[in-house]
Amino acid sequence: MADSREDTRAAIVDPPVRGILPLNRFHIPRRLRRTVCKAPYEIRVDSDFNAVVAACAAPRPGREDTWISHGIAHLYAELHAQGAAHSIECWQDGTLVGGLYGVRLGGAFFGESMFQTARDASKIALVHLVARLTVGNFSLLDTQFLTEHLTQFGATEISRDDYHLRLNVALKKSGNFFTMPAASTGKAVLALLDKGKTE
Repeated sequence: MADSREDTRAAIVDPPVRGILPLNRFHIPRRLRRTVCKAPYEIRVDSDFNAVVAACAAPRPGREDTWISHGIAHLYAELHAQGAAHSIECWQDGTLVGGLYGVRLGGAFFGESMFQTARDASKIALVHLVARLTVGNFSLLDTQFLTEHLTQFGATEISRDDYHLRLNVALKKSGNFFTMPAASTGKAVLALLDKGKTE
């Protein structure tokens, strides 16, 4: 992480508690389930990764600066080019209106940031991400920090030691980010998530 958009330094953060989103306990609020079923946006995977990172770094009300410096954005672009970083995107009438991105290692996915300019777009992207990770044999979704936004989905905090144990297990897995078709419908995604909770 960097201290600002213009910061030329970056720090590796290993806090005493870590935010994670347990894949088998992912909760989708009722209203959001209805929205996902209606599929208001076209969901794309990795179609414009750099645009998602740029949108996540853009100033917005209440947060004029960002930890995503120009240097860090460049590093994410390199990871994406190597196939280790991915974006889930929501498009409406040819315009990118929301999404998220993160880094994949083994069976772990490190969610880095999300944004939206249209209602529920980032939430819908998260639902599609969790379905993709569930189907693809991932075991860890690292959210880094716990936010009020993420707690509604079942995110929780665990200790550093617990996190390192889970991370070691996840890194030994072979997560496949592309098992689920990119064009999966909202209903299909919800069915996959519901099935994952029962297995």
